Amino acid sequence: MPNLTQITALIKTYSPWIHFHPKEPYLPSSVSWFFNNGALLYTNSSPNRPARIDPPGTNLPQGGTNDGAYWLDLPTDAASQNTVKAGSLPSADAYIHIKPTLGGTATDIVFWLFYPFNGPARAKVEFFDIALGRIGEHVGDWEHVTQRFSNFDGEMKQMYFSEHSSGKWVDPKELEYTPVGSRRPAAYPTLHGHAFYPKAGLVLLGEMENGIGIMDETAEGGAVMDAGANNVIVSAEYLGVEEPAWLQYMREWGPKVSYDVDKELEKVMRFLPGEMKKALGDLVSSLPKEVLGEEGPTGPKEKASWNGDES
Repeated sequence: MPNLTQITALIKTYSPWIHFHPKEPYLPSSVSWFFNNGALLYTNSSPNRPARIDPPGTNLPQGGTNDGAYWLDLPTDAASQNTVKAGSLPSADAYIHIKPTLGGTATDIVFWLFYPFNGPARAKVEFFDIALGRIGEHVGDWEHVTQRFSNFDGEMKQMYFSEHSSGKWVDPKELEYTPVGSRRPAAYPTLHGHAFYPKAGLVLLGEMENGIGIMDETAEGGAVMDAGANNVIVSAEYLGVEEPAWLQYMREWGPKVSYDVDKELEKVMRFLPGEMKKALGDLVSSLPKEVLGEEGPTGPKEKASWNGDES
């Protein structure tokens, strides 16, 4: 396994440039910025008395499992909510998790981004882009890319792009590099949803023969984040890195859905012809709860990939 000096060199050489969509209104922030700007901790035992969270998150419940007893939410006043939803790119860091993988023959360097808010989903119906009301909205969003390095020669062998509840591995020769000729790949988060892709463009989730799908859209020309300059190593057990308190919070970073998905969908579908209406309804009902925004998302340590090999 590489030592801290070697890890630092790998991050400097290979860390991604993150290219946000030019129309993205919901950018990432640091966790401490989220807490400092009024994020609240709720508990089932006293749901009407939320608590402010200190910047390092030391008053969050530590460890355990996601038992549904606690959740985070936005500030209660509308002006503060809008401020927090927008995020703060200048404050944002890529939170780095380093772990052995493939039986110790490789090392994964995982770059996590935190977003205070995930925007609503959008659908494409033939030639039209349709906003789906509040469907897909949720407080708190964690997305990541993983770079896998061989412990034999130190070269990057693959890069993983998280896409909602799944993702895919991409070979180095299929990546875009910035600047051309460097070893630093580009990563493109989708508009509103923040799933990662290796190239700009449009992907339709659940695409059907009649041309209806949920839009995962990325584009060049927006804000850019340098994950090589703005990062913090938050976990590397074999190197003895002390994890921050907020990383030990195993519960939900947002409340469960507070709106009726069916009613939101009906507002959109009332303008569509019958066949399109049914097709869009079937498509939305087939999406996982994470895409719909029904579940409060958990933090990085609750993800299946945290302790196991990314797949």
